[in-house]
Amino acid sequence: MDPSQIAQTALYQEVAERLRQRIFAHELLPGARIDEQALALDYGISRTPLREALKVLASEGLVTLRPRRGCFVTEVSEQDLDDIFPLMAMLEGRCALEATTRAQPEDLARLDALHGQLEQFAESNEIARFFEANQAFHYQIQEMSGNRRLRQVIQDLRKVLKLTRLFSLSIDGRLQQSLVEHAAILAAIKAGDAAGAQAAMHDHILAGRQALARSHVAQELAT
Repeated sequence: MDPSQIAQTALYQEVAERLRQRIFAHELLPGARIDEQALALDYGISRTPLREALKVLASEGLVTLRPRRGCFVTEVSEQDLDDIFPLMAMLEGRCALEATTRAQPEDLARLDALHGQLEQFAESNEIARFFEANQAFHYQIQEMSGNRRLRQVIQDLRKVLKLTRLFSLSIDGRLQQSLVEHAAILAAIKAGDAAGAQAAMHDHILAGRQALARSHVAQELAT
């Protein structure tokens, strides 16, 4: 294989990751048009790897390619959330069940440590850090499940949800409620209660949807 092909592949993947992080950080807002020329100049690259990177992000649902109009950061509608969250609840619930049946002492220790971080960030009301610890907690359960196919589908859906989900933690009481829900999931897994872990995770995911709905109502009342 031509070494230049390897370098080109690595380049568009790196560009995709940079753009992905900018989208997650809301530097590129939902609905915003991607200025390909400005980004190519900013990154010092040609339009080819940039367009390949945008195709990757489009496949993940993070951007939308519109013929003759350009590329836009995906806007997640209320209907999108209604469609995605029940599916996520089912998938992550199954993940928690499988994780419980396969859990090893070292897995439980890592999960315990992550829950400790959640407690710390909830107490100090550090929403962004709680969100990141929350992501790590869920990912640890996905790893414990040993089901890579299930893990991949969940991660793809979570990328889309990450466009909006941080704001649900800003709703009064949601941070503490989320902490309680995580504690229930952890307790069930540690007790070896697979069905209980599945139910706790399922309810936790749907509670996140309810919080986002309240957030949407609050934003509409404020405008």
